[in-house]
Amino acid sequence: MIGIGVQGQPICCVRTTQGLMIVAQVETRGSKDDPLYQRGTIEGAKQFKDTKDKKRKTMSKRLDLQQSSSQWRFMKVRERLIPQAGQQRRSVISIPPPVLVFLSIISVQLGAAIAKSLFQAIGSGGTVFLRVGFAAIVLLLVWRPPLREYTRANYALVVLFGLTIAGMNAAFYAAIARIPLGIAVTLEFVGPLGIAVAASRSRRDLLWAGFAVGGVALLAPIGNVMIDPLGVGLALLAGGCWAAYILLTVRVGRTFTGGAGLALSMSVAALVLIPLGVASGRGMLLDPKVLLMGVGVAVLSTIIPFSLELEALRQLPAHVFGVLMSLEPAIAALIGFVVLRETIGLRALVALALIMVASGGVSFFQKHAPNNGSNH
Repeated sequence: MIGIGVQGQPICCVRTTQGLMIVAQVETRGSKDDPLYQRGTIEGAKQFKDTKDKKRKTMSKRLDLQQSSSQWRFMKVRERLIPQAGQQRRSVISIPPPVLVFLSIISVQLGAAIAKSLFQAIGSGGTVFLRVGFAAIVLLLVWRPPLREYTRANYALVVLFGLTIAGMNAAFYAAIARIPLGIAVTLEFVGPLGIAVAASRSRRDLLWAGFAVGGVALLAPIGNVMIDPLGVGLALLAGGCWAAYILLTVRVGRTFTGGAGLALSMSVAALVLIPLGVASGRGMLLDPKVLLMGVGVAVLSTIIPFSLELEALRQLPAHVFGVLMSLEPAIAALIGFVVLRETIGLRALVALALIMVASGGVSFFQKHAPNNGSNH
């Protein structure tokens, strides 16, 4: 459109989305009726439109170039930062896998020692309830299993696994209330050792089975051995539950994704242990100090070992992991001595050594056995 400028000269304007924009100033060489005047005005407007379109295209190309350039720079910066972040992450967790296994064992047994110090306040039943209950809460928050996506058969497996977890932990905590920690852990190892020997077809494993039987016989309350027979029986019961736990872990791992099955099963175990915990706790379960120690036991006995062993199993062969785990009775006896001032006699030490050798031998020569968890 044509308008009048400030000095009375005609101007050519184009309507835009922002309003009116002056695009050309037309020279006045005649009247408005002059064809040359009209022709010049129209041609000027067309030329300006063409120039404007070219400028738009040029600006668009420049913007695209700048955007692609900025994206390229961002990608280069990202490539520089990400390796550094990865190197920093590797430097933080670049702990040798055997050290991770030892730290896991220490964490489990330290948690058991702290749990044993709670027995005077809330008993073994109250302690195992707090440990399993807090562990269930943490696992549910981490994995958040979708409850509506499972079948009745899945929930039946969860209930069975939960009952096994409850029995294993309740029996083990009741055992360490009566016998030293190192002896209880040694006897408990008979369970997974029995599974390994039963699944093996090698005659060599009969030797390891003989070592294990000899170790258990040395710990039997025969002769001058001052050991609670009920504690020995409970430790062996915990070992049997541990064997069932290993077998069920395979089925749960195939049925559920991630740790959803373990989270649900731990919740079932916590529910099952409520009557035992309430009866044993005698009203002390809600004491702040007791609750804080219960959280510590759950973290040391479940959360930390689970994370460390998961990282170690990513880098270690199964047989090496099993050999390292066979050292757990010795570490349990050492922590029992340092933390709880528990001492065991020479006969118990020999039994401990025999069962450790049996466990390590089976694990070392079964190189293709599946990995099994070790947390109680």
